Amino acid sequence: MSEAEAKPAGRAIPAPAVTVESKPFWDAAAEGRFLIKRCTACGKAHWYPRAICPFCASDDTVWEESPGEGVIYTFSIMRRSPTGPYVIGYVTLDEGPAVLTNFVDCDPDSLKIGQRVKVRFQPTEGGPPAPVFRPA
Repeated sequence: MSEAEAKPAGRAIPAPAVTVESKPFWDAAAEGRFLIKRCTACGKAHWYPRAICPFCASDDTVWEESPGEGVIYTFSIMRRSPTGPYVIGYVTLDEGPAVLTNFVDCDPDSLKIGQRVKVRFQPTEGGPPAPVFRPA
């Protein structure tokens, strides 16, 4: 891996705050499954998973397993880091929601807006693994 490549283990990711509302998501992440929420009232999928739909304010939401695939909407390469360059940005999931994430397992300079990506889970500092995305 060249110095210009994002190193998945090079930058520690803090443990997420697990709440009663988000616990099913983090439990699934520990099993390698990516969940999103879908509102059964309006039919829209949303991210970050929460009990109340951000589109219609209904509390009639359900967990749905997602393949965790989508396209890069935007990204930024962080070159000034003691652990080397890393990339953050948004992925638009095939189901519709946009996810703020880290991009891993890639040469940052080869990423393109519209590029297909897929989720994988990266260990955190003492918590459940966090979703990150890599080129598909």
